[in-house]
Amino acid sequence: MNTLPHKITLNLDSDAGVFVKGFIAPIEYTSYNFHVEWDTLANLRVAEPEKQYSASIFCDFLPKEAVSVGVPWEIAHVGALELLKQLHPNPSLSMRGELPYCKTESQGLWACLRAYNAEFAHVVFRIHAQFALKDGWLTPSQFIGHLVLDRTKRSVACFQMYVPEGTINFGAKWKIDPDEEGHITDSGFCPQIELRAGIEDIVRNTEFVESITQAEAEHQLTLCFYKSQHINWVSLEEALEMAPAQQKPIHAISIDGPLLDESC
Repeated sequence: MNTLPHKITLNLDSDAGVFVKGFIAPIEYTSYNFHVEWDTLANLRVAEPEKQYSASIFCDFLPKEAVSVGVPWEIAHVGALELLKQLHPNPSLSMRGELPYCKTESQGLWACLRAYNAEFAHVVFRIHAQFALKDGWLTPSQFIGHLVLDRTKRSVACFQMYVPEGTINFGAKWKIDPDEEGHITDSGFCPQIELRAGIEDIVRNTEFVESITQAEAEHQLTLCFYKSQHINWVSLEEALEMAPAQQKPIHAISIDGPLLDESC
């Protein structure tokens, strides 16, 4: 007999306060030295290092109905935008492509329940956003996040939203001449762009009633952003073995940028 997946509701006391710290570290490098030659990027710092929020902001990250582990839902924009303003005063959730005001595939804000027990619920989320700078744009590769709820107190036990590390984890567009159309582009690495609150790693050794791994949760969120990740990609070596056996042609693709984020 098939059993339906168990669903739980996620709630917060909207009147509770949450103290959030914000961090933007100096950029370590860019391919074309934008972080040295472009003053706006060279002097990029967090807008508000510390800020107190109402828990109602974090209610926007929660689903309106009961949910199962691993099933994504969309995040409301208002709370996410308010938090992003702590990093920089001009965030945008409408992603721009290479052409001005050209939207990319990766629109949206998504979350899923990774794990829960009677005491805690661990929500993982992913947000794509950009920051409008004085004379250009900064596009982080992505924001990965954790929201841990204390279910008994209906409070935020832990919150973290950050740009993950990578060889390159942001792209930038610099409008050098305000009288000319277009931007010049670069990409680079910033070691920390982050918001956090509460007790870090509070669920590290917690035993859950039901859970999936962090990698599985992140994969489910990636599928919400990129149609390319629904393709069963294989290496060239695997394709050369599979093609004769399946009597299928090989479609080979060569790319010079990531398929999984917005860093380039």
